[in-house]
Amino acid sequence: MVSEKAITQASSEVAGEDQGPHGSCLRQAVTILVLIIFQLPLAGYLAPGEGLSAQVRREGIYWVLTFFLLAYVRVAERRSLSSIGLKQPTSKSVGFGLAGALVLVAGFALIYMIIFPALGLPVNESQMAAVKSMPLWFRFLLVVRAAVFEEIYYRGFAIERLTEFTGLRWLASAISLTAFTFAHLAYWGWAHLIVAAFGGAVLTVLYICRRDLACNMLAHLITDSVGFLLG
Repeated sequence: MVSEKAITQASSEVAGEDQGPHGSCLRQAVTILVLIIFQLPLAGYLAPGEGLSAQVRREGIYWVLTFFLLAYVRVAERRSLSSIGLKQPTSKSVGFGLAGALVLVAGFALIYMIIFPALGLPVNESQMAAVKSMPLWFRFLLVVRAAVFEEIYYRGFAIERLTEFTGLRWLASAISLTAFTFAHLAYWGWAHLIVAAFGGAVLTVLYICRRDLACNMLAHLITDSVGFLLG
């Protein structure tokens, strides 16, 4: 009879979880490379320009990157999407997503209405006006893409894989939060890093507590919708 140990070993090999030290090191190196590449402003490099057509192309590039990342998890890593917190949403996903959005919107209002004026910081009205000058359909696609791509990459993939590398969930979360915050620098400027850091911190805590990307995406989507679709 086949031993239980042999069955377990065979299952691990099929799942891609036991490829020897060289396979494991190679997989980790590729994952780190993916993390670094996705942090680069690839969309801006591949689709430069400020016109609507250029921005639509950039959004398309972000969706390609999103599907690539999901394919990488399923095909290259041979792992389920639940390994990055992507699973079927539940009523709790909706409830916690709404609560997270409430915290985010209230926090942003406090930052823009009290903290920025108290510190004498600009509110980036020109950047916000530029976004709101875009057609409604494009702004809708923008907030949906941001909620999907940023949560999958920064919260799900980055936190989970960096936790595996470092063995420290708080460190992985801190690295992800820092990367998310500074990704907003090029367009929004230094003052907006306060906003990005607060938003990223709330979404990071929400993910750590729930490990549910549907919950995070909902909170992110509602918050950005309030800012970019209303008014």
